[in-house]
Parts: sequence; structure tokens; C-alpha cells
Amino acid sequence: MQPNPFLGVLLHALGGLAAGSFYIPYKKVRQWAWESYWLVGGAFSWVVAPWVVGILLCPKLVATLTSAPPKAVLWCYLFGVLWGVGGLTFGLSMRYLGMSLGYALSLGFCATFGTLIPPLFQGGFVDLLAKLSGQVTLLGVFVCLAGIIVCGLAGVQKEREVSTEEKRATIQEFDFLKGVWVAVFAGVMSACMAFAFAAGKPLAEAALQNGTLDLFKNFPVLIVALAGGFTTNCLWCLLLNVRNGTLRDYTSAPDASLLVNYVFSALAGVTWYLQFFFYSMGTTKMGRYDFSSWTIHMAFIIVFSNLWGLAFREWKGSSRKTHTLIVAGILVLVASTIVVGIGNWIAAQG
Repeated sequence: MQPNPFLGVLLHALGGLAAGSFYIPYKKVRQWAWESYWLVGGAFSWVVAPWVVGILLCPKLVATLTSAPPKAVLWCYLFGVLWGVGGLTFGLSMRYLGMSLGYALSLGFCATFGTLIPPLFQGGFVDLLAKLSGQVTLLGVFVCLAGIIVCGLAGVQKEREVSTEEKRATIQEFDFLKGVWVAVFAGVMSACMAFAFAAGKPLAEAALQNGTLDLFKNFPVLIVALAGGFTTNCLWCLLLNVRNGTLRDYTSAPDASLLVNYVFSALAGVTWYLQFFFYSMGTTKMGRYDFSSWTIHMAFIIVFSNLWGLAFREWKGSSRKTHTLIVAGILVLVASTIVVGIGNWIAAQG
């Protein structure tokens, strides 16, 4: 299929919007512990939605999953398990830091590891440096990292300016030190999803051979990788349910509607899945430098999460200089996606 990097960037933007917005429905959940609504949402994110989409858009889905090389399926699953650890702690980073700072720190490390390690591991990094298209693409990657740093600096500046009382008015469990450690760990482990996509390429090829359109070939990869993520999160959440005595959450919600809690948790889960629904399609349009999809995805997630953070007044109490800094970071991130798109376009022109 002919590459179309700018369509790929648009699809990644839609994925970034979904990823930057998924946590909002959780704010409507009442009288449930974090581990309860995270697991309910995760069941829709990592099991229900991937299978529904796969069945609808991938002919001979079961044949695709069983005909792919077992080694590729195993590695895709294992990277999904590791990514699940990152996803688990990613949710904690937002609990402690809020959407703006939590996303910026976690995804900064995620973008770095997830973008640069696959071409290094596959031996294609030198080839990138030797060609104009590769140089422009890498420039876009580093512009993205610069934008993430600017957003992170804005978050640090906000931490210095806003009182603890003001922070906890919008982020009830605010804890900067704990949040930073969690965000760094979450970012590094979350990069494993990029590795899962790389390991799952034989799955995508099997999907094509079984009649799946090129645009949808990565959906079977998602089924396997997200199954790994569900394994990690399910075990941890159930452990917390037992330890904290919150298993009753699934059948009761004192002073709140049980149905409402399930509906909003499911909505959050499906919204979360949409990020990889669009990411899976976007990466098929990027051409030979499809590894750069991860950079664009991370950039748009941070852009939209920070816009939501501003909308929810998480930056209330910070100075005009800090507000200017976060807006500048957002603009740099948007610029980085354009630069990466241009690099992939040059490659597509040969």
C-alpha cells in the first residue's frame, strides 16, 4: 500500500486525543477503589474492544492468530505483559501528579525508549543517519523530546508556585516525589508496547495473507499484546481488591449508582482502546520509518492531556510565565509531528 505520512499523522492525532481523554470518565466513578474501576475499564480496553474490532475487521481472525509463528506471538504477548506494568503505574502517576504533569513525565521516557530502541535493535539506525529522510525524521523525534522537556519544566515550575492546598483541590492525592518516581518507571515500561508492535509484525503479515486489509493488519497484534497487558493488570488489581477488602465494589456502590460506575468505567476503557485503534492504522501509513509513529503518538497524547489539564484548571495558581511555558511546549510538540511527517514523506518519494 502506498504510504501517506500526513494521513498517518492525522490518525495518530485522533489516537492521541483518545489517549489524552480516557481518564476523564473515571472522574464520574463514585465510591469505588482505584483498583476496581481500573480493572473494569481495563477489561473493556484490553479484552472486549480488541476482540470486537478484530472480529469485525479481520477475516479469519482465529486462523491468523494460530498460523503466525509461535515465537512472534510469545514475544508480542511478553512485551504486552511488561507494557502492562507500565500502564498500571501510569494510572498511578496521574493520581499523584494530575493529567498535565503525569502525562508529560511518563510519556517523555516512553517516547525516548519506544522510538529509538527498535531501530537500534534492528540495526537500521545507521541507515537513518545516512539519508536526508532519516535525518529529518530523527530531527522531528528530538524536537518532540524538546517539547516534552518544556512541558516537564512547566510542570516543575508549577510545583514550585502552587501551594499544596491548591494542588489537592484539583488532585486529591497529590504527591510530587512519589509521582515522579512512578512516572519515570511507568514511562520506561510503557515503551514496551512499541516493542510488541515490532515483535508482532509476523502476525500482521499473517493477517494480510488471510484477507485483512493493510490498514487493519495490526489489530491481531493488538489482541495479543493487550492480552499480556490485561494479565498484569488483572492480577495486580485483584490482589489489591483482596488486600484492601474492595472486592465488594463489583456488586455495590454505597451512595452511588452501580450501573453508572460500570458505564463510565467501560466508557473510559473503550476510549483508551481507541488510541491504539487509530495508532494501528496510522502506523501502516507512515512508510519505511514506521518506528516514528511512537513519537507522534506520544506527542499528541501530551498535547491533548495538557489541554485537558488546562481545561480542568490543574494549572490554577501558577504564574503567567508557567502558562506561557506549557503553551510553548504544546506548540513545539505539534511542530515535531509535522517535522516527522515531512521526513516520512521524503522517504515515500524515494
